[in-house]
Amino acid sequence: MNIFISGGCKNGKSYYAQRRAKEMAGSLGVPLYYIATMIPHDDEDRSRIKRHLSERDGWGFETIEQGLALTEILHNEDIDKNGVFLMDSVTALLDNEMFDDKGNIDEAAPERVKADVLEFAAATGNTVFVSDYIYGDADFYSETVESYRRGLAAADRALAEVCEEVIEIAYGTEERWK
Repeated sequence: MNIFISGGCKNGKSYYAQRRAKEMAGSLGVPLYYIATMIPHDDEDRSRIKRHLSERDGWGFETIEQGLALTEILHNEDIDKNGVFLMDSVTALLDNEMFDDKGNIDEAAPERVKADVLEFAAATGNTVFVSDYIYGDADFYSETVESYRRGLAAADRALAEVCEEVIEIAYGTEERWK
C-alpha cells in the first residue's frame, strides 16, 4: 500500500511516517528502507537529520541517501523492491532537483520529480511518501518560489491520486482524507 502524508513543518509527519512504515514492513515481513532526500546546507538541516536518525535508531531502517534522481534506487540490485520504503521528503527532493548551490534554477525539475515519484510508487507499491504543506503561508511569493510551490502541489496531487491512503498531520493530530 502506498501512503501519502502531508502537513506543516515540524508537526510530527516524519515520526508518524516512520511508525507506519515500520508497521507495514513488520506485517509483510520485508526489508524496511528510509530514503533520505535532504541534502544539508546549514546547522538547522544537520540538526533535523540528527533528530530523524535518533528517532529511527533501532527500528530496522536501512538508510538510502538519495537527494537527487529518486528512480535510480529502482536500478540498485542490492535493494529489495518488495520492501517498504519511507521517502522523506518530496519537498526536499524537489528543492534539490530545482535549485543548485550555484544559484541555478531547473524549471523542468517539477515535472521530472512528479514523474519520478509516480514511477517509484508504481514500481514499489509499498512506499510512505512525506511532503510539507506549504500552500497557506503568505499572500505573495516571488515567481521562483511560486514555481516551486506549483511544482510541489502538482507532485502532491498526483501522489494523492495514486496512494491508497492520504493523511494530513497538523500539530500532531491525524486527518485522513483517503
